Amino acid sequence: MESKEKAGIIWAASAYLIWGVLPIYWKSLGHVPSGEVLAQRIFWASITTGVAVLLLGQGKLLAADLKALWKNKRAFWSLLGASIIISGNWFLFIWAVNNGHIVQTSLGYYINPLLSILLGIVFLKERLSSPEKAAVVLALMGVLIITVSHGTVPWLALGLAGTFAVYGFAKKTIHLDALRGLTIETAFIAPAAAVYLIWAETADRLVFFDAGPGTVLLLILSGAATAIPLVLFARGAQSIPLYLLGFLQYVAPTMMLFLGVVVYGEAFGTVEMIAFSFIWAGLVLVTLSKFRMMKKMRFAQEK
Repeated sequence: MESKEKAGIIWAASAYLIWGVLPIYWKSLGHVPSGEVLAQRIFWASITTGVAVLLLGQGKLLAADLKALWKNKRAFWSLLGASIIISGNWFLFIWAVNNGHIVQTSLGYYINPLLSILLGIVFLKERLSSPEKAAVVLALMGVLIITVSHGTVPWLALGLAGTFAVYGFAKKTIHLDALRGLTIETAFIAPAAAVYLIWAETADRLVFFDAGPGTVLLLILSGAATAIPLVLFARGAQSIPLYLLGFLQYVAPTMMLFLGVVVYGEAFGTVEMIAFSFIWAGLVLVTLSKFRMMKKMRFAQEK
């Protein structure tokens, strides 16, 4: 394995490890309304990424990105839409964590790759391989088992998976540097976050100014907690094969599942185990299929 590939694995694994422990971070802000946590996260992420871009001397590149986006209206509106969608994803995640649904967040991010496959079928007319067809059926069976057993559809899991899949789909054709891209995305939605924070303060509902230093620091650093793993992921993704990235993407939901069940004592009985097993089986099929495909491509290139 080349040193560049090893470094890429470290970068990507670090990103997924951070995402995996983020429930602990949001749990520590459980006394703050989820709406305010989201608004603070967006506001401070916008400031953090903007300052980072300037400190790294990328101000001119950011201006060039904005100019190019403005000329390409389709890319501009796609990124604006992606910004709104990811803010919805962030809110669902924060709310779920602080209302005892970490296991559902885990389920959502296990399902996400399979929903991405479905989006490819519907909008890009992509064809499914036999393993992918089986994987989608297995995932649907897993969701159906939970729905029948609990008497309700796991909307949080599907919402998280759906918003993240659509976000990834919307950004598929927009080629931006990770840091500058996040700077633009958060700048798009920062005005709405600022309006919410001003309203919360005038309505005497804002926690920020009345909170202790620990809470204030956590809210401010939520911007860095948002930006750092994304930049690490982007750097890692450039240096490692897709099949390795496919394996690593299950690190975060596995850690979330562990935190939800072992650390925070959420329910995970026989029904959940059976349902998750169907989904895990589907993911194994997809991952092995991608692995074989990448090996064939490498072999063809070497010939």
